[in-house]
Amino acid sequence: MTIINTPIFIQRLRNLSGSLLLIAAVGGFYATIPYFQRYFSAQTHFFTEDFTRWQVLLTATLGYTFLLLVFYLSEKSPGISKSILCLRALRRLATSPQTTWRRGLPADERLGLLSVLLKAFFAPLMVVWLFDHTASMLSHGSELLATWEKPETDWLLLLFNDHGFWFLFKLILFLDVFFFTIGYLIELPALKNEIRSVDPTLLGWTVALACYPPFNDLTGKIFGGGYSADFPQFDHPAFHVVANTLLLGLMAIYTSASIALNFKASNLTHRGIIAHGPYRFIRHPAYVCKNLAWWIGLVPALILATHTSLTATLMTFGSMLGWSVIYYMRALTEEDHLRSVDDTYDEYCQKVKYRFIPGVI
Repeated sequence: MTIINTPIFIQRLRNLSGSLLLIAAVGGFYATIPYFQRYFSAQTHFFTEDFTRWQVLLTATLGYTFLLLVFYLSEKSPGISKSILCLRALRRLATSPQTTWRRGLPADERLGLLSVLLKAFFAPLMVVWLFDHTASMLSHGSELLATWEKPETDWLLLLFNDHGFWFLFKLILFLDVFFFTIGYLIELPALKNEIRSVDPTLLGWTVALACYPPFNDLTGKIFGGGYSADFPQFDHPAFHVVANTLLLGLMAIYTSASIALNFKASNLTHRGIIAHGPYRFIRHPAYVCKNLAWWIGLVPALILATHTSLTATLMTFGSMLGWSVIYYMRALTEEDHLRSVDDTYDEYCQKVKYRFIPGVI
């Protein structure tokens, strides 16, 4: 005869109910905001079918809910979940806002609230981007195979331009987003990816969110964005291939940083320090390589601007410089956050002394 431990079972139900309530609330939020109504209504062609991002999110949510059900109802020693801590924080803020503002939230409730806000913002974006990149990667991959045995004049260059570059580019982005998607959705002791801390500073959140929808639209308008191309076009074929191969190489290093983070990949969090992969050489390899790739993508627009006017040149250059400054600020705020939690990041900095360029800075 199986004996149910009532307090443990009740805690399991509380944790599950709290998570389901927050998932429903997040879904309702996105469904009522006009920007996200439009954003998630965009379609992606996957093989022979078209899917809206809403359909992708709904499918992912149902699957995620099932996994939560299995996890919470089978957890041997359930503690108080971050969902419950988040709800407690929200109740405290609603019932006594002045006192809470003056005294601050208890550390565990603040962590719960910030963790849920983090996942609520980033996880839906990662899910739809993962689907988009997968669909595009498979589409270009199938076209690449179909045209592989049809040689013609400048066959290799055409293959590279039409499908080869984009297949590799989307494969790189797929791997990057895959690990971040898992990192945001799944937090388990077995994966050693539990969130120890979330950056509580306004500056840290501001510079991070400035790089993601819908805020990156405003950032782009401020900097006059749109100059850098994912696949820049150059007149000379050899230079065109070399430049874009270098861009792919930089993006591959960028993604290797995500692979090194593995299931700890997420913004604004301390989930343990990673010191292998590209993190053996510099402390912010992903930011450096992404920005260098963007600078390569800027070259055609910059060349055109130099033939237009000094003003156009300065605007084009300043646009990319603005984005680089944003990522510089992200690096600094991340370091400040990691140092505020414990001594592990300072120990890492003693081993890896340079932020951006080995032996220089």
